[in-house]
Amino acid sequence: MCEAIARADRGLVDADIGGGVIKRRLARTGQGRSGGFRTIILYRQENMSFFVYGFPKSERENITAEELKAFRDLAKLMLGYSDEELNKAVANDKLRELDCND
Repeated sequence: MCEAIARADRGLVDADIGGGVIKRRLARTGQGRSGGFRTIILYRQENMSFFVYGFPKSERENITAEELKAFRDLAKLMLGYSDEELNKAVANDKLRELDCND
């Protein structure tokens, strides 16, 4: 996941589907990205990212138009959270923070 965000920060996204929503492929162990997973990420460059959905490419080709609208609505909400709101959500186990600085 950290690699996916680092690549996105360098402008390497598989698809910018608008409204703060991007798609990234993640590798499946031993198969690379082409045989792996698609992930939906709510993303603001070098600031904030939320992995909100993932699925094996072998099980599903893409998300629906209705799902895309819902992800864009969710991005508008979540990418607007303040640091205080994010810290509270993490403290209450509503969100899990991934530290990519290790």
